[in-house]
Amino acid sequence: MKISVFGLGYVGAVSCACFARMGHNVIGVDVSDLKIKLINSGKSPIVEKDLDEYIEDGITKGNITATNNVESAVHNSDISIVCVGTPSQINGNIDLTYIYRVCNEIGEAIKTKKGFHTVVIRSTVVPGTIKQCAQIIEDVSGKKHGQDFGVASNPEFLRESTAIEDFWNPPYTVIGTLCEQSEKQLIELYSNIDAPIFALKPEESEMIKYANNNFHAVKVTFANEVGNICKELGVDGQKVMEVVASDKKLNLSSYYMKPGFAFGGSCLPKDVRGLNYRAKTLDLKTPLLSSLMNSNNYQVERGLQLIYKTGKRKIGFLGFAFKGGTDDLRESPIVEIIETLLGKGYDLSLYDSNILLSRLMGKNKDYLTGHIPHINRVLKDSAEDVIKESDIIVFGNKSEEFKQILNNMPKDKIVIDLVRIDKSRTTKDNYVGICW
Repeated sequence: MKISVFGLGYVGAVSCACFARMGHNVIGVDVSDLKIKLINSGKSPIVEKDLDEYIEDGITKGNITATNNVESAVHNSDISIVCVGTPSQINGNIDLTYIYRVCNEIGEAIKTKKGFHTVVIRSTVVPGTIKQCAQIIEDVSGKKHGQDFGVASNPEFLRESTAIEDFWNPPYTVIGTLCEQSEKQLIELYSNIDAPIFALKPEESEMIKYANNNFHAVKVTFANEVGNICKELGVDGQKVMEVVASDKKLNLSSYYMKPGFAFGGSCLPKDVRGLNYRAKTLDLKTPLLSSLMNSNNYQVERGLQLIYKTGKRKIGFLGFAFKGGTDDLRESPIVEIIETLLGKGYDLSLYDSNILLSRLMGKNKDYLTGHIPHINRVLKDSAEDVIKESDIIVFGNKSEEFKQILNNMPKDKIVIDLVRIDKSRTTKDNYVGICW
């Protein structure tokens, strides 16, 4: 393919070199005469392992050239990959000035270009940027997105000092576009990279890089706070975290990485509080660990707000043990919501087959009758009874029986799903998801 890369900084220079190594013809575009001169002389404008060799090889083979001529670059390429900077502003917002400026320039070039052209935003941008870029190019060029040109998000996952290795071995390739032709082009472009390709909506793709980097920041901070506590207790923090990280079933897995409702049960709340208390006794500050219960409580509040916004008073809960497949009510966040609503005078109906079974068998009988007798009084014998008596149905855990119930839910009932019973559904009509 013929590719133009806008911005010859860290991401742009590496992208130029690696796409050229694939055999594509690459035109690097930048406003800096120095960067253009360095590239055209076979040298890298940044310090990065093997990059000089890659650029020199591309220049020698005639696969790489650099220019400041936007129109020529666009007219002589099929795909323009935008890698310009998106620096932070004083208030923390990112500055998209350079992104929009380049899109304006590309739009001017597309105005006089024959044939389809794809514009790819590889820089880290907030959700909604791709839509704005498409609008800018439409306005400037007078051409139609999806017909004459396409705009796509393609976030990079390159780490400094290992960028070329990361280019060839990414965790995945993410493509976000509403243009079918651009999606096909990009899938073909990355077909030789041994990594799964995710074709998403533009906003989903734009959010991936932010989610990734913030998760990395959480992991670093978490390890440091645990390490600080370990140090004061005479424990080797790195040894502890080595073992923690060796658990790929739970600790480094997708198990706890599903947005939804608050955590609960007999372990997590107790152990979060316990470690935070121990840190305080050691006179240590743990801003991340200390925020966990506050953040968890906020998710409970979000669930309540979804209910309040409906204006309805008859609320039914399907599942209120802290997760499906158990009868454990200890620190169940659903129970917290139920108790709050009861205290405000809402008319509630509850059903959970596991709670019914444990009540009959006596396992949870003392807890139900001694600690939350008000909940015991509104417990129903079937999901049908709850649905019949309620205007709103809240799904509180993922018991197997609930998916079929959701599919057969009467249209006049408002559904609030805190756990995503059906992954194919997002908030629409009478269905409301807490995070989707």
